[in-house]
This record gives sequence, structure tokens and C-alpha cells, in this order.
Amino acid sequence: MTVDLYSSFPGARFARRRRMAVPLALWALSCVLLVGLSVLFLDRAIATWSHDDLHRPAIAVLVTKAAGLEVICGAALAVAVAGLIVRITGRSLGRAWRTALAASLATLLAAFAVIFLKYGFGRLWPETWIHHPPNPSWIGQHQYAFQFFHGGEGNGSFPSGHTARITAPFAVLWQRVPRLRPLWVLPPVLIAAGLIGADFHFLGDCIAGAYVGIASAALMLLIF
Repeated sequence: MTVDLYSSFPGARFARRRRMAVPLALWALSCVLLVGLSVLFLDRAIATWSHDDLHRPAIAVLVTKAAGLEVICGAALAVAVAGLIVRITGRSLGRAWRTALAASLATLLAAFAVIFLKYGFGRLWPETWIHHPPNPSWIGQHQYAFQFFHGGEGNGSFPSGHTARITAPFAVLWQRVPRLRPLWVLPPVLIAAGLIGADFHFLGDCIAGAYVGIASAALMLLIF
């Protein structure tokens, strides 16, 4: 057995962390830039176009139901419980099980993280869907704002929970099963397109939600 003595030195560990910090910083910066550009220049125009020209098509509403909280989190929880049972019975978790667990737990983590992020950012929705009293929105009252730490259903547009939940498991599969990457990218894209087409979310919400899902997947991949 060989031992890499150099890798155990504090300086070597610091160098590895520094190498990891650069791509992480660039990744975070890309999130800020893409979301920022969308918030400043694209969100209102796309939401107005969706409302005026698409009129919330039934297909867009139907597509978004695939990433509903009960549907996707229920499935993720079932997989996580099944994996726990397998582990308790003493059987080892093979690569397929580790991938399934990483995908399911990434989904649950993304759903949990979005709760706090929605509260923190407090963004108004594209349209008014609460009527007593009505929530201010871009289409309904021509209001467009982040009301930080406001809370409430009327301030939960950012980030998109649907996009985060659907991106997380497929980001895991993107990394673990690379030969099918064209397939893994389709569900998040379709869900985001449905959300925007139905005027349920701004484009910036969906971009941020995708980043939350990818971050959740990356964390679970480190564990599994």
C-alpha cells in the first residue's frame, strides 16, 4: 500500500481547497449575473408577453404539475425510506442505490432550502392569485419588487420551488449517468418553460431555482 505523504500536509490541503474555491466562486458569480440580468431586463417583458399572448395554456399548467410538492417530494421520500431499509437490513448500497439516494435527498434538500430563500427574498409574483386581499403583482397591480424578509404567500415567487425540485434529482443523474445527459436536461427545461408559459414564475425565479437544485445535488454527491 502506498501513502501520499504530500497530500497530508496542511499546505497541500489548502491548495486543494483553493483550487475548488475558484470554480465555486465562478459558479456563484454566474448565478448572480444570470439572475440579475433577468431581473433587470427580461422578467417583466416575458411575463407581460406570456399574459397577453399565451393566456395560460392548459398544456403549460399540466406540465408544471409534474414537479408539484406532493408528487416529487413524496417520490423522493419513498426512495429515501427504501434506501434506509436496505441499509438497516445489512445489505450494502451499490452505485445504483447511492445514486438514487443522492437524487432523492437532493430533491428534499432543495425543497427545504427554497422555503427559507422565498422568505428571505420576498419577491412579488408575476400575477395576482390571492383575492382576499389580492397579492400585489406585476400583471395585476404593475408592482415589481423584492420585499426582503416579508413572508407570506404573496411574496414567494423567488426562487422557483418547482424548478429547484425537478433540477436536483436530474443534476445528480447528469453527473452519475453522463451518457444520458440529453435526456436528463429535458425535465427541468420543460418545467421551467411551463412555469413561465403559464405566468406562474418569472424567468429569474426559474434560473435561481435551477441553481438551488444543482447546489443541492452537488452536496449530496459529495456524501454519496
